[in-house]
Amino acid sequence: MTVDSAPGAVLLKSQRCYKNHMSANRSPALLTKRERQIVDALYTLGEGSARDVSNAIGEPEAHDTVRVTLGLLQRRGLVRHKLDGKRHIYSPVVARSAASKSAWRRLTRTFFGGSPGRALISFLDMSGDRIADDELDELSRRVDEQTRKRKKR
Repeated sequence: MTVDSAPGAVLLKSQRCYKNHMSANRSPALLTKRERQIVDALYTLGEGSARDVSNAIGEPEAHDTVRVTLGLLQRRGLVRHKLDGKRHIYSPVVARSAASKSAWRRLTRTFFGGSPGRALISFLDMSGDRIADDELDELSRRVDEQTRKRKKR
C-alpha cells in the first residue's frame, strides 16, 4: 500500500508518518526496532527464510509480519533474496564488516563528537571488568602499534 498525494495536497500527520516510514528512499540508518531486529537476525543466520528469521527473533507467530518487513527492506535495498523452490531466502546486502564499520562511525559521531579515542575510553570504562585478558592484551598491542606508527610520521 502506498500513500500518494497530489502536489499541494495536505496530508494528515498519520499519513505523513506512514508515507515516511514506508518510503523506499528512507535512510538505511533509520531502521525501526523491528527492522533492526530482522536485519540483525539475518546477520546472525547469514541467510534465511521469513520463518527462519521469525524463529531467530523468538517470535515464530510473527512469520507474516517478518515476511512483509523483509519485502520492505528489500525494496529499500537492505536485503536481497534468492528462490529456493517456492521459498524466498533473504540475506543482507551489506557485508557484516561494512555494516559494523558504518554503525561504529555513526555511534562515534553521534555520542563522542567523532572521536574514536573517547568512544574506546568510554567503552573500556563501561565494560573493563568483562573484557577477557587476551582481548585487553590485543587492545594494548594495537594502541602500541598505532603509537609507533605516529612517531614515525
